[in-house]
Amino acid sequence: MDVESILHGAWEFRVEHKGIKTFSSKVKGSSIHGFKGETELQVSIKKLISIFHDMGNYSRWVHQLADMDVLEKKDGVEYVVRQVINTPWPLLKREMIMRTGLAAAGENSVAVTMKGEPDYLPANPRFHRVRHSVGMWVFTPTDQGKVHLTFVMHVDPGKDVPPPVSNAGMFEVPFYSLKNLRNLVMDASYNPPYPEEIEQHLSFIEDAAGTP
Repeated sequence: MDVESILHGAWEFRVEHKGIKTFSSKVKGSSIHGFKGETELQVSIKKLISIFHDMGNYSRWVHQLADMDVLEKKDGVEYVVRQVINTPWPLLKREMIMRTGLAAAGENSVAVTMKGEPDYLPANPRFHRVRHSVGMWVFTPTDQGKVHLTFVMHVDPGKDVPPPVSNAGMFEVPFYSLKNLRNLVMDASYNPPYPEEIEQHLSFIEDAAGTP
């Protein structure tokens, strides 16, 4: 999954609600569709990076996140994380293990990459281990002092979730995650520290004055 295909791929527009647009796309070899969510926020790139590195507060904005652990950290840029996602009864909660990274994405954009590593830990019978997950967040500054956020993901939740059910509910993830993230950005009392160590690996132009 590369930035070019995310931003300019064959996405089908689904709905726009509260300033958040959602899209879907068929994925070769899978009956589960990929999803994309887009919105713009009055926020700096540095503030977004700070939020994404504040993993202890992911439950405040990641949709249906029940638990999260950092399993590995490398240079402040690459992490392996374990997330447990709530599911309707009687389904087991989904357990996802993903390697995340931070990279330049051209035109002064920054990308947070995510790729599943399902065999990083032994299986836990209390959860259903997700075998396939891949995604990306792209932060692109605009001319109005805002940042355009693009959130793309393709997840196969498992054979116990019929594809029509998965595809019908997929739009909740980008909508509520982006909505919650917007609320967090607007919370003046929330100011996670900026991870200065990433500047050894990534450079971008400072955001416009006046953005939080």
